[in-house]
Amino acid sequence: MKIYTKTGDDGKTSLFGGTRVRKSNLRIDAYGTVDELNSFIGLVKDQVDDEFVTKDLLRIQNKLFALGAMLATPIEKQKLKDGTDRLKIEKVEADEITYLENQMDVMDEDLEPMRHFILPGGHSVVSFCHIARCVCRRAERITVELAESEEINPNIITYLNRLSDYLFVLARKLTKDYKVKEIPWIG
Repeated sequence: MKIYTKTGDDGKTSLFGGTRVRKSNLRIDAYGTVDELNSFIGLVKDQVDDEFVTKDLLRIQNKLFALGAMLATPIEKQKLKDGTDRLKIEKVEADEITYLENQMDVMDEDLEPMRHFILPGGHSVVSFCHIARCVCRRAERITVELAESEEINPNIITYLNRLSDYLFVLARKLTKDYKVKEIPWIG
């Protein structure tokens, strides 16, 4: 199978289910940004030498792949004519949101309470983690905008919101693990 199909040369692409839309469509922007986020999380994962974190990030990458497929499938195309689900994947549900919360609680147990805003940096993996957090927030904003005009699964927005929190806590954990000092914001 060739990677190039030439079907997008006119500036359009297909959503899952066959609907053709402009590549500038908000739905494309939403799942494209989730894909970008997934790539940055892969970058963070590749820099970390911690089995706990690596396992979490791999799980998150898999969930983001599913979340992207959910975003790529308009609500009216989620069921096939025979009533079965078009997406034959494990969707992102509330238990995954709870999982992120629990993992944050575990990481937080070993961190000093925050006393000030902190600047991203101090170590490359910490900076990559903050970049992933920012991309996650952008994916969330785009998805919220999409939800204003099209129906989407509300777990998608909640998951992205919680994931950005997770990435912030992970950045703080990595700062501690790599023995670098948090850089306070001086305002």
